[in-house]
Amino acid sequence: MEYDIIVVGGGHAGIEASLASARMGKKTLLITMLVEQIGAASCNPAIGGLAKGHLVRELDALGGEMGLCTDYAGIQFRVLNASKGAAVQGSRAQIDMDEYRHYMRKVCHNTPNLEVYQDEVSALLYDESTQSVYGVKTKLGEEFNSNKVILTTGTFMKGLIHIGENTYDAGRAWELPSSTLSTQLKELGLNVGRLKTGTPARIDANSIDFSVMDAHGGDEIPTPFSFRTDKANFSPKQYPCYITYTNLSTHDTITSNFDRAPLFTGQIKGSGPRYCPSIEDKVNRFSERERHQLFLEPQTAMCTEYYINGLSTSLPIDVQKEMIHSIVGLENAKIIRYGYAIEYDYVDPTELKHSMETKKINNLYHAGQINATTGYEEAAAQGLMAGINASLAIDGKEPFVLRRDEAYIGVLIDDLVTKGTNEPYRMFTSRAEYRLLLREESADMRLTPYGHELGLIDEATFKQVEHKTKVIDEAIEYLKSEWFTSKKENLELLASLGEDKIKDRVLLLDVVGRNTVTAEKFDALVPQYKELDAYLKEQIIIEAKYYRYVEKQRKQIDKMKKMLKMKIPENFDFGSVPGLSNEAIEKLKKFNPPTLFNASEISGITPAAIDVIHLYINLRQNKTQQ
Repeated sequence: MEYDIIVVGGGHAGIEASLASARMGKKTLLITMLVEQIGAASCNPAIGGLAKGHLVRELDALGGEMGLCTDYAGIQFRVLNASKGAAVQGSRAQIDMDEYRHYMRKVCHNTPNLEVYQDEVSALLYDESTQSVYGVKTKLGEEFNSNKVILTTGTFMKGLIHIGENTYDAGRAWELPSSTLSTQLKELGLNVGRLKTGTPARIDANSIDFSVMDAHGGDEIPTPFSFRTDKANFSPKQYPCYITYTNLSTHDTITSNFDRAPLFTGQIKGSGPRYCPSIEDKVNRFSERERHQLFLEPQTAMCTEYYINGLSTSLPIDVQKEMIHSIVGLENAKIIRYGYAIEYDYVDPTELKHSMETKKINNLYHAGQINATTGYEEAAAQGLMAGINASLAIDGKEPFVLRRDEAYIGVLIDDLVTKGTNEPYRMFTSRAEYRLLLREESADMRLTPYGHELGLIDEATFKQVEHKTKVIDEAIEYLKSEWFTSKKENLELLASLGEDKIKDRVLLLDVVGRNTVTAEKFDALVPQYKELDAYLKEQIIIEAKYYRYVEKQRKQIDKMKKMLKMKIPENFDFGSVPGLSNEAIEKLKKFNPPTLFNASEISGITPAAIDVIHLYINLRQNKTQQ
């Protein structure tokens, strides 16, 4: 009954937290409601997407499991935004939900130092004198002691499902909720709120007319998620998704039943995800639109059941039937499971340190939807970081905190703990101000050294990444050192490649860095790399294309680091700084930070606010010197 770390919840966050802590040598206990549901994809049968794919690649580079599992269970692989720059591309895979769950359960059961136990955690064991947790108590009355506890409760804390006027308590459809835990967290002083999310109906494949829909297949050459997957032998069987649309008849059915929609009647109190709204919310907010696109996604390789991506709803079942049957291709659809909304308790993420430990309660960590995020990928990333930091804390080591310029994971956690959110948080590329540095394909070079140091990446993988980094760095240095002149043979070469001429000499780097340069053109321009591995060659070209932009961003980062070291004068009047919100002024006066870095660590103080304060400190110093 004695453990180093106890993880509560077997979803995507709980899995990564458990595996990280166990692999770092900590005796770990994973307690979950249903062992069979470890790794269940509660909503859509897919992993990744724009910005979310970045998170999975970073998770993989640090030694997480989600990328490997996706490659094992994937049934369609696509790179989104493939025609755009590498910085905004995102990998996405449809998964066989059953295979994904089976894989993750097997990994958890077979990982040394990790035990799995089925029960509901009803309470934390709490020492008021030290304001610390020291274990958990379960519904069956057992007590388990531990140094650290990580809560990854998903939508289970006081989960309430809505289908029209019908409601019932559940953490997921027909699964029992956690009824007491959030009450205790509130009593212990944490700010507990209420959120809402939802899911669409699932349809029997035999009742769908796919002939009137557009098929949407995977990439001809699929790209695996994990850097550790053998690319040369990666050739999964891929299955298509299908596209259809809502129509005016669908919208009429929905609008005529707004008075029965829990979202509008006041039945649902929690805030829903802005960027993944229910169909009734979309029809209401965008009433001028005549249709909304829907993706029918297979839930398994057997393709017997389809998920209607874009049709999340909590409307009554009779309305759901009429709505679905009005859609082209679904006129005779048989509904296997109805869509529903679920409300659940969460804890304000500004209650956390960057290590994922709560500020008010020692030894307690939170990860996933309990922190007001939405998405498997955001949850898994937080779980990994919580597992790592709980393990490091036991060893008396400093927390592992990724900066915003190092990883999307750093952006995610920094956004949550400094800004907070009053709606389910979703990752976007636009949230990362240094996204040119944070491209998917560079995640291994950025983060694998950390994963290796933490003991989560093996020596062979680390050496492979070291080799990749060395080859790319040496190639870029060569391209930076060689001049490409306007002599006749060079101009003829450019003309033969369909490239614009040059008037004066330029660095070879800037020729290779043109958007129009392909692998074939690279071979002609830099023939000594012709026999290089195609993958490494592609990485060199990408690095060359982004080099000048990355160089500029690195200078901005260095400037920011220097700026954050600036001391804030004693008795500095934050109220005199125009552009600061009243909330920011109040927090700055309360904490009276000694440096701009300390100010940046205060919840709700944005980078823009730091810029303004920096400007006015300089103005004050200049006036003093005059």
